[in-house]
Amino acid sequence: MDALMILAQEGAGLTGNVGSGLAAIGYGLGAIGPGIGVGIVAGNAVQAMARQPEVAGMLRTNMFIGMALSEALALIGFVVFFLAG
Repeated sequence: MDALMILAQEGAGLTGNVGSGLAAIGYGLGAIGPGIGVGIVAGNAVQAMARQPEVAGMLRTNMFIGMALSEALALIGFVVFFLAG
């Protein structure tokens, strides 16, 4: 997260396309973690549902909560992208 903030601060001080480019790179780096997190959550939930189908409803609810929390990090990175760009 520190690297993302450094890129955002450097991008905010630059003018023209260079600052926008750095902000876009910062957002791209910031979106890697949530993408991996959503993949892990969904994969483990599907695996758990395959092992115990009777608890699929509860697992699905927890899966969506985990995905929402992980996607919140991507949305924060998106806001930083617009603030810096």
